[in-house]
Amino acid sequence: MIEIRIHGRGGQGVVIASKVLAVAAAKEGKQVQSFPTFGPERRGAPLAGFARIDEKPIRMKCQIYHPDHVIVLDPVLHLMVDVTDGLKDGGWILVNSEANPESFNFPKKWNTSTVDGSGISLRHKLGTKTEPIANMAMLGAFSRVVEVIKIDSLIEAIRESFPKNFKANELAAIEAYEKVKFET
Repeated sequence: MIEIRIHGRGGQGVVIASKVLAVAAAKEGKQVQSFPTFGPERRGAPLAGFARIDEKPIRMKCQIYHPDHVIVLDPVLHLMVDVTDGLKDGGWILVNSEANPESFNFPKKWNTSTVDGSGISLRHKLGTKTEPIANMAMLGAFSRVVEVIKIDSLIEAIRESFPKNFKANELAAIEAYEKVKFET
């Protein structure tokens, strides 16, 4: 089973991201679970979304305490929340940032990647300058980094989830897939 935790703030699309990730994996015939957890339910408050993906039925019904991988939608959130809490050795940390992965100085027991999900999303008119919606861009990058879902499955899930505005989200996901930076 692969467990993914998505960190962000209220209004950044964390809940939608975990759902779309699960839909994409289901399109590949995998068993999935997707759910959020909230602290204070207000815009801008830290929150997490979770997704489980497996080849066999998932019977576990609890929060993810030891994720295989972490996606961070807000580039400064790691300064306030331990986004690596419980992260398994060898797991990936994907951060929404234009900085190079090495600048985050996460321990080498984890792999780090970055992509300017906010910049990409703004180019595709997703959100506003002060509140870009980078969730689909980050999933596009994640599909390349971890290869747990194919980009084609993600695009299908985006089209299904955003019937009126799928094109911008699709283009953001594809661009992020192509522009993700890996640690050197």
